[in-house]
Amino acid sequence: MLLTTPGGPSFNVILANEQAMRRFVADVATVLEPGDLVTLSGDLGAGKTTFARALIRFLAADESIEVPSPTFTLIQTYALPRFALVHADLYRLSGAAELAELGFDDLPEGAVVLMEWPDRAAGLLPPDRLDIKFTLAPALGPEVRNARYIGYGNFAARAERIGLVRSFLDESGFGEAGRRRMRGDASTRIFERLTLDDRSAVLMYAPRRPDGPPVRDGKPYSAVAHLAEDVAAFVALAAGLSARNLSAPAILHADLDHGLIVMEDLGDEHIVGGDPPAPIEERYVGAVDLLVFLHAETLPTVLPVAPHLDYQLPHYDMPAFLIEAELLLDWYLPALGRAVPAAMRDDFVTLWREALLPALDAPSTWVLRDYHSPNLLWLPNRDGIAQIGVVDFQDTLIGPAVYDVASLLQDARVDVSEALELALLGRYVRSRQRVDPAFGTTAFSLLYATLAAQRATKILGIFARLNRRDNKPQYLRHLPRLWGYLQRSLAHPGLASLKAWYAANVPAPDGL
Repeated sequence: MLLTTPGGPSFNVILANEQAMRRFVADVATVLEPGDLVTLSGDLGAGKTTFARALIRFLAADESIEVPSPTFTLIQTYALPRFALVHADLYRLSGAAELAELGFDDLPEGAVVLMEWPDRAAGLLPPDRLDIKFTLAPALGPEVRNARYIGYGNFAARAERIGLVRSFLDESGFGEAGRRRMRGDASTRIFERLTLDDRSAVLMYAPRRPDGPPVRDGKPYSAVAHLAEDVAAFVALAAGLSARNLSAPAILHADLDHGLIVMEDLGDEHIVGGDPPAPIEERYVGAVDLLVFLHAETLPTVLPVAPHLDYQLPHYDMPAFLIEAELLLDWYLPALGRAVPAAMRDDFVTLWREALLPALDAPSTWVLRDYHSPNLLWLPNRDGIAQIGVVDFQDTLIGPAVYDVASLLQDARVDVSEALELALLGRYVRSRQRVDPAFGTTAFSLLYATLAAQRATKILGIFARLNRRDNKPQYLRHLPRLWGYLQRSLAHPGLASLKAWYAANVPAPDGL
């Protein structure tokens, strides 16, 4: 039998009217994740079913959906866009022993459960949940309700976030805005689209990255790979790109301490189209031309964030390149049941260290690092390279320009044909040569193949990790594409030694 665990502090919200209830519903909806339990308690007429009905309609994005009270059916199930939701009312149960008869053992996988009258399940509630208690507030008016909520277990931090984000939105001028969760990325960041009258903006929540276990020289992976620890890097780079007339989102309001940003909404039209998504050549040409422009600029290594606060861009050094490549050994090979003895790792690191030396000697610039289709938007109402919106750059480093070219032209999530890759690569090289006649193609070709292979190696490991550690199997569908890119890059004669090592030690992802 599971016993409840102590939660964090409790929070109170005065729900003075229907508008306040809708705001509270949106606040709670945006922190929900598959598998959550939310309990709703309070006297008859206190607002439990009203809240539940409004929450279900919000998550369904359909105000007309029928949401009957489950007082007599006991359980109602809804198939919603983000997850299934089960609305349960335990009022008619005489005790916890009757719970099994309701079919709680057969709920849809990952369903969110809204449970009214949770006292009927006393002693059986899981340790991780959000409890909301509604009470009447007659002294404030006949329609006023008070909602007291508390997060238990792993919900405690999210419960605290509800109030934190609400205060931030009120300060930003978007307190009355409609809120909708946007599709996220592979990181832990959360995005919402805010709509207020004829305005829209994007809310990003990216709390400070906690240190993981030490993996190299007493440092966590994030420190060795130079991943941004907080949103200061995002704010600095957004301003740095915008100062060069590039289309990065303007920062409208920020709380650096809590990782909250309201930024310009650049829309959701990407540089790919169709189903499955495929490159739109005109837009990829624009993305290549943006890199040509950026790589011809003399760029600073220190950027302002706020008065008296600067951000120093890290360098893409050898430890960062190597620890990324080693994700293949740490996650991809084990996922295929392959052991990685010390001698095998030593050979791998030695080969990559030698192959990557030219990358450290290459002319350096800003490496945006995730310069590919999920993070590039198409802005047809703007001109030239400003038609490419860039929205993900917080992990930017100082390093070889060719990295972002490889990231774009061997897109991990979209099939870029070899013919299109070569055509766009040729456009980049010719454009660079017009700016710098000394730009050499031979060294560039080898460096491009090297960093494309390093990136494919890294992402094979990352996507295997997302599946095994983070329970995100959807990334496995990209592995065959990455495998194809890897073979394409390793075919360069200058990578013959690496190609032989991979052929002997790394199987295709067929078994994953």
